[in-house]
Amino acid sequence: MTDTSADENTTSRLIDIQLDQASIGHVSANIDHEREVAIFDILEGNQFTIVGRDDGPYKLALSVVETRLVLAITTENDEEVVTHLLSLTPFKRIIKDYFAVCETYYSAIKTAPPSSIQAIDMGRRGLHDDGSRVLIERLEGKVEIDFDTARRLFTLIAALHLKG
Repeated sequence: MTDTSADENTTSRLIDIQLDQASIGHVSANIDHEREVAIFDILEGNQFTIVGRDDGPYKLALSVVETRLVLAITTENDEEVVTHLLSLTPFKRIIKDYFAVCETYYSAIKTAPPSSIQAIDMGRRGLHDDGSRVLIERLEGKVEIDFDTARRLFTLIAALHLKG
């Protein structure tokens, strides 16, 4: 992970995120809302450093091609920087479990007692954290991100993975 000094924050960050609309599957309104919030939160504050470069801030385009996650990174002037292809295989089980728990959570908040909702939410957050750690590991040596940015990006990857 990287230092978040004021100087780095001006260049080591994302200023735009685009999701390939063809890669997004049909999701529930709750998941769609989570995706929108994740993008907003990332743009409000993130740590995103391309290893060996300091020409940010950056724009990120996410898509799924076959069984790979595509992270196309450009500068704020749309100059191509790098495109990383990551296998989605390491995320499959986590994403499947994550969405199963999310659906249980969304159902529970309508009728379940607070203690049940809290227990389900703890499981949901645990899976989200697992996915975030996998993302950080998969990007090691390529892109350095802080844990909060990884969590929000995992939300976006999960939404893309539904269709991919």
